[in-house]
Amino acid sequence: MSAKEVSFYQKVYEVAKKIPEGKVTSYGAIAEFLGRKGSARMVGYAMNNAHSEYGAPAHRVVNRNGLLTGKHHFSPPDLMIQLLKNEGVEVENDKVVNFKQHFWKPE
Repeated sequence: MSAKEVSFYQKVYEVAKKIPEGKVTSYGAIAEFLGRKGSARMVGYAMNNAHSEYGAPAHRVVNRNGLLTGKHHFSPPDLMIQLLKNEGVEVENDKVVNFKQHFWKPE
C-alpha cells in the first residue's frame, strides 16, 4: 500500500470516528467529504479492518442504500447487525430501517 493510500485511509478512520452512536453514514458520503467523490470503494477498502485494527466504528458505515455490504468483514458476520441494534438502529434483511432518519452526513 502506498503512503498516499495510507494517508487516505487514516482520514477515512478519523471521519468514521466522528459518526455519532445510533447514526450511520455511507462510503460515498465519507469519500465526498474527503474531496474524493467517486471513491466510495476506496473508503470500503479502508473500512475492511477498521473496526478491529483502528478503533473506527465500521459498523456505522453502510452503502448508499443502507445495506450492510461490509458485514462479512466482521467476525461473526452478524456482529455488525448486533452492534447497530445495540445503538438503537433497526436492521431488517441486512438493511438499515429508516435509513434517512439514521443517516449522518460528515460536515
